[in-house]
Amino acid sequence: MNFAKMHGLGNNFIIIEASSWEEAGCRQDLAKALCDRNFGIGADGLVIVGNDNDMDMFMRIFNPDGSEPEMCGNGIRCAARYAYENKLVEKRIISVKTLAGPRYPEIIIRDGNIQSVRVDMGEPILKRDLIPMNGKGSNVEVPLQTGGQHFVITGVSMGNPHCIIFVEDINDVPINRWGPLIENHQIFPAKTNVEFVQVLGKNEIVMRVWERGAGVTLACGTGACATLVAAVLNDKSERKATIHLLGGDLQIEWSSENNHIYMTGPAVEVFKGFIEMDKLFEV
Repeated sequence: MNFAKMHGLGNNFIIIEASSWEEAGCRQDLAKALCDRNFGIGADGLVIVGNDNDMDMFMRIFNPDGSEPEMCGNGIRCAARYAYENKLVEKRIISVKTLAGPRYPEIIIRDGNIQSVRVDMGEPILKRDLIPMNGKGSNVEVPLQTGGQHFVITGVSMGNPHCIIFVEDINDVPINRWGPLIENHQIFPAKTNVEFVQVLGKNEIVMRVWERGAGVTLACGTGACATLVAAVLNDKSERKATIHLLGGDLQIEWSSENNHIYMTGPAVEVFKGFIEMDKLFEV
């Protein structure tokens, strides 16, 4: 099986092709083996792409634990660049079918080279039951108790659920301890991604992430989008900001014209290869 290894700010993926959305679903069981960093290729997720009947292409992503998230911001930038460079599509603005609905990445080219990918991520989902979050009332400044700790959280969905927690010093956050507690908290019936956020200024934010089904990663595109939304809702940021992640920076804008979130960042191919599937599953 042919594959490409790509990353967006260190959030790394195995990219493979399938002939249809349905065929991609049949390959879900490959995710655990392929993403294993000791016995497989190693990645934060398996991204499967192909041409679609209604849109330019489709993208499905499977976490290292085999679960399927609705959306992945870094993943869709990698998928778009892969599709463009491998002639699956010839347009620079691409319509992509995802579980979270249609998304529209744009390949940014300067001086003949791909510089970045800008993605129209659609509107954030702020209704509590659609994020989804259990309970009634606001999704902003919600008290949460777990693991003997008291948190104040804001829930946002970018097609997948996010829990944003503002902190004074990002370096004091025990992400490996707090992350899984909040990911699996009963307030989130579909579990959640967890972002710990330190606001440096009205246009500059530091974020660290615990991803649902993957754990700590170097970057999370949908998490960066959700973080900006939460910062605006909590009156901590303007509608356009640089989000600093462990793997690098993303430019996020929440448009006041159409309420859409726009994410701009890199997508990089590391290498291509071929893996013999029978050897992957040898005992």
